[in-house]
Amino acid sequence: MPRLIYCFLLLLLLPGLAAATPRQGTPAPFGRTPSGIEYRIYRLQNGRYTLRTDVVAAGDTAYARRIGQVLSAHMQYRTGKDSVLFSSRKQLRTALLLPLPELKIKGGIEEAVALLQPGDSATFRFQADSVFQKSFRQPVPTPVRGGGNVLVLLVKANKILTAEGARAEQVRLAEEAKKKEAAEAGQRLTKDIAAIQAYAVRNKLTLLKTPSGTHYVITKPGTGPKPLKGQTVSVLYKGALLSGKVFDSSEKNGGQPIQFPIGVGQVIPGWDQAIPLLPKGSKAILLIPSGQAYGSRGAGPDIPPYSILRFDVELVDVK
Repeated sequence: MPRLIYCFLLLLLLPGLAAATPRQGTPAPFGRTPSGIEYRIYRLQNGRYTLRTDVVAAGDTAYARRIGQVLSAHMQYRTGKDSVLFSSRKQLRTALLLPLPELKIKGGIEEAVALLQPGDSATFRFQADSVFQKSFRQPVPTPVRGGGNVLVLLVKANKILTAEGARAEQVRLAEEAKKKEAAEAGQRLTKDIAAIQAYAVRNKLTLLKTPSGTHYVITKPGTGPKPLKGQTVSVLYKGALLSGKVFDSSEKNGGQPIQFPIGVGQVIPGWDQAIPLLPKGSKAILLIPSGQAYGSRGAGPDIPPYSILRFDVELVDVK
């Protein structure tokens, strides 16, 4: 697997919740490769996970036949203190397609993956400074170092694919993820709209609604023209969660309005939908569903995933 892919996975450093290995009452002792990788590898047999006793610590002799092929797998990275750094199930919501290269360096992620066969579930432990040097070629990130000099990798190996099969699988997974995302987006929008309407009742707001679900109320009508797509608007704003926590504002940025062309995707969709409905000089409240804001990603430490946002805005100018 190319090093850049491994670096991408680890540098996401996002919280996740998926387990790749089976639950065990008393964990079996770790095996150890000559290069220092600790491992427990299980196989599903007759509906139960059993510890593989046929793992060759020096390397799977059958791996040579898999070079150039692709492993479909779920992966999760954890610190030595069990904090989740990345989960393909949680962050990407789909299996990863891992190219299987010729092993030129031992002791890294590549060697661990090479020990797996389809159907295996495994836990690997690495000395963080060593694996970051060998597989990532970078210093140990602070979140990993804070968990001790240990990086834990959990893997659920699904199947081996040819390069052609991997391309077809990539298309299938993308289509599947798109359908799932669309279905979940519809359910999320319904919940968000209900929450927005309840918020409006509590705050005695009479709302209007865009076709995409962004709600708004003009608190001070303007007398100028409404902006057209591509025109540059100047907007004073204050952004907050429905809890009232302010995450950004023009005041925090020197009191100057933000300027951007409307309707071309330079701001979140909720702004592109609602700002054109305001005459120049208007003040308004925008209540934006999470799907029209920052969605499942959130934005930095102040906007969690799936946050409904409130913006108090003033359309200062249209050019």
